Amino acid sequence: MRLLITLFLLAFAQMIFNLAHASPHTAINASQHKAEKSSARDDDRRKRRQQVKTPVKKPRQISEQKPKLKKKSKVQTASLSSPKSTLTTKKLAKRYGHKRNRKTSDVATTASINNGPLKMSKAHRVRYQKARETAMNKLMGQLGKPYLWGGASPRTGFDCSGLVWYAYKDLVKFKIPRTANEMYHLRDAAQVKRESLEKGDLVFFRINNRGAADHVGVYLGNGKFIQSPRTGKDIQISALSEDYWQRHYVGARRVMTPKTIR
Repeated sequence: MRLLITLFLLAFAQMIFNLAHASPHTAINASQHKAEKSSARDDDRRKRRQQVKTPVKKPRQISEQKPKLKKKSKVQTASLSSPKSTLTTKKLAKRYGHKRNRKTSDVATTASINNGPLKMSKAHRVRYQKARETAMNKLMGQLGKPYLWGGASPRTGFDCSGLVWYAYKDLVKFKIPRTANEMYHLRDAAQVKRESLEKGDLVFFRINNRGAADHVGVYLGNGKFIQSPRTGKDIQISALSEDYWQRHYVGARRVMTPKTIR
């Protein structure tokens, strides 16, 4: 009987011991399970937040990378909008670009003078030829008259620049200077190459080393020019081909063009 009681107590004690030993593991497993569940929930929440945030971030990145477009000027928008806008563009160009257009026209005129004969309409050509013939007749009418320093009248005589001044003073729009050096630097008269000389062009020489040019004559064509040479000489026609004039020749200018005649 005592043996049975002892075995029963041992079995009961063993059962209690087993229960006591098993209960801590269950608590740990439960806490681990709870921790895993909470971490899984946190991961799900993070994924949801990222899914919500990513579509908002993408447009911002795209918008930041877009280059800023320059605003088109009124002239550009007008030229692209309609055919009428081309007229407004031309008006604006005329209004604000008049100085540039003048410069380009002057360059074109100079280029045409340097490269060959003048191009003009029939009406302008008739008017231009009439003015040029008037100047030639005035010059030829002074042949044989004496040289006079400072002279500029048919009654007294002429020096070289006085003869040119007398021939052109009433035929061109601008003021003709009184000395050969001033005529050589005249801005209203375009420079002319020697091979492009025409009747009526001014030819310049440097004889006494006074300024850039100190003597002037008028080209008559065929390599001839009229001049009032020096004291003791009369107004005469000379040839550019002579060695003396070739040595002292410095350039030529054209005072008479369709735009400069009155």
